[in-house]
Amino acid sequence: MRVHFFGATGTTTGSLCLFEVNGSKFLLECGLFQGRRGESIERNRNFPFNPGEIEAVVISHAHIDHCGNLPNLCKQGFDGNIYCTFASRDLASILLEDSAHIQAADAQFVSKKRAKKGLPPVEPLYSLQDADKALQQFVALNYDRRFPVVDGVTATFHDAGHILGSAQVVFDIKEGNRRFRYLFSGDVGRGNDEILRDPVAVHDVDFLQIESTYGGRLHTARASAREEVGRLVRETIDRNGLVIIPAFSVGRTQQIVYELHQLTDAGQLPKVPIFVDSPLSVNATEIYRLHPECFNDDIYRYLREKANPFGMENLTYIREVAHSMKLNDLNEPAIIISASGMCEAGRILHHLKNHIGDPKNLVLFIGFCAEHTLGAQILSGRSPVNILDEQHAVRAKVASLDAYSGHADQSELKRYVEAITGDISKIAVVHGDPDQSQAFASILKTIKPNATVLIPEYQQTIEF
Repeated sequence: MRVHFFGATGTTTGSLCLFEVNGSKFLLECGLFQGRRGESIERNRNFPFNPGEIEAVVISHAHIDHCGNLPNLCKQGFDGNIYCTFASRDLASILLEDSAHIQAADAQFVSKKRAKKGLPPVEPLYSLQDADKALQQFVALNYDRRFPVVDGVTATFHDAGHILGSAQVVFDIKEGNRRFRYLFSGDVGRGNDEILRDPVAVHDVDFLQIESTYGGRLHTARASAREEVGRLVRETIDRNGLVIIPAFSVGRTQQIVYELHQLTDAGQLPKVPIFVDSPLSVNATEIYRLHPECFNDDIYRYLREKANPFGMENLTYIREVAHSMKLNDLNEPAIIISASGMCEAGRILHHLKNHIGDPKNLVLFIGFCAEHTLGAQILSGRSPVNILDEQHAVRAKVASLDAYSGHADQSELKRYVEAITGDISKIAVVHGDPDQSQAFASILKTIKPNATVLIPEYQQTIEF
């Protein structure tokens, strides 16, 4: 069996692996590569293989860097099944539609710049119709149900605890007279999540492909996060300010809503108005409510015996632009949760523009902000910052908590690998910046001393 590593090598984006086994070809992941514009356009638009020769695709979860290029794959000739969990299929239905809108807007922006130079317009990477076509090829399955992928290969999804529906993928492979088990970790959750179940331990593994997003660092302890959120929000309310929380639509929004719900129920926060102002976040939260099979025991019990964990009387979800604009007139303490988490697009830009200059307010980051993004600039202490082509002084208090990360840190990844059984002979470390992958590769050599540990390079082929 040969595996071609076409993405998430030396970076945390664009996950894409091509498997060749028993004369068949299938893909593991088909994510968008997000980076410098020229490189991104080239890598996303042109596949290093013929999409028409691919027999099937298996997706670990619905984040765009893992499934966001599926519409383009189908547009270019892939007509096979796309396998994922039920929750991943539902999340993909809204995330791929959103991505198609972004592709169209991006193409329009670039075309305007090209027109000024007398150059022809560019086409979007894919359209809404392409996204719809891809969704018609999805085949959803529950966790722990084995299914055939190609000749001699069956797969099973096991909970990864990263986002709703996220999965580790186990391939049980028969190649000639040999049988072996290949485990792809997907993106590994931290465990002890407020909403999701812990990653499941997989047994009898021969080969391992594992992410390393935070393979060289440790997160803040999760136990103190709720207390810290309560303290920061109370202080802001006491000075009659607004709390602005940039949050990713899938995962972080639902986590912080649940935390605020629990703090309010416990009497640790007053019942100030809370607004989730993002159509995508609203749609994603509705999907969360549809999939209690992904919840841990505590939140499942809360949902069945008490109330909706993502809803309370002082919480309002906003889709319409007109309702969003009314938040500009708030003159009482409130909490606004809005996308995007890195402050690069979406309604969060308008809330920052209107409120970042008031020292009474708090901007609370609960997720990762990539280098050069507006979120990273605010976190670095820069002032003024450019918001919607205008300079704005940062006078609001700025705070950041990394305890809500959906990715396991080094110690949690180590614990995950230690729980895997089997005589693992080869490990491929992917989905990490070079320093993170190298740091975790060193750890792996101590955990699994008999295994060959590799950090694949872009377009490298490895035999298993």
